[in-house]
Amino acid sequence: MAQKAVGIDIGGTGIKGAIVDVESGELLTDRLKKPTPAGGEPDDIVAVVKQIVEELGVDDLDVPVGVCFPAAIMDGKTLSAANVSKKWIDFEAERLFETTLGRDIHFVNDADAAGYAETRYGAAKGVPGLVVMTTLGTGIGTALINDGVLIVNAELGHLEIGGKDYETKASFAAKERDELSWKHWAKRLQKYYSHLEALLYPRLIIVGGGVSKHHEEFLPLLDLRAEIVPAVLRNNAGILGAAALAATSRPTNTV
Repeated sequence: MAQKAVGIDIGGTGIKGAIVDVESGELLTDRLKKPTPAGGEPDDIVAVVKQIVEELGVDDLDVPVGVCFPAAIMDGKTLSAANVSKKWIDFEAERLFETTLGRDIHFVNDADAAGYAETRYGAAKGVPGLVVMTTLGTGIGTALINDGVLIVNAELGHLEIGGKDYETKASFAAKERDELSWKHWAKRLQKYYSHLEALLYPRLIIVGGGVSKHHEEFLPLLDLRAEIVPAVLRNNAGILGAAALAATSRPTNTV
């Protein structure tokens, strides 16, 4: 396994990247962040990712690159598109990234990357049974980890509650759009997490995304069976998970 790798985290509003020490789970460089291009179309997003990789100075093709993206992913194809252009649906995304970057990548769902990072370095490390990772941001991303094993492509942010795709009501973007207080947003989160618990009965729920740094404002307001905690890795989880998965997905020379 390579000791260092690049992690790129693509979201609906921003694209972040850094070089990661995958043994320790620490960033070896400053985190670069650029706005997601308006419309979120494939060529535009891939161009930003290429710019970030170039600015990180990663010329050695033996340094693995992991890219995480807000979609269900199978065989390198994006099967859905959350908060990006619908052109990503049924799109050969991994091929476009590899052609543009001129190198192999490891391509993974963004919430899965965050969940893997929390399992390896953070709040889910060593936790037995079922853990649900949720990321609250432009939408709601989810990852399932059972006895330390990642179960990919769990799109549980799109649970239908009251006839609505509930990420449209309970995401952090919804809080901002509707100008909700922490208390009123917590009522929506309570409905979402209670429904999630009724379906899965997890041992632990982890809350990530940028808003997790304000966890003391809303997590204590929730009444759940499972323990619910903020992500240890906060908004770096996607970067760390993408890098770690890339480092373990293929053999490389010493770097």
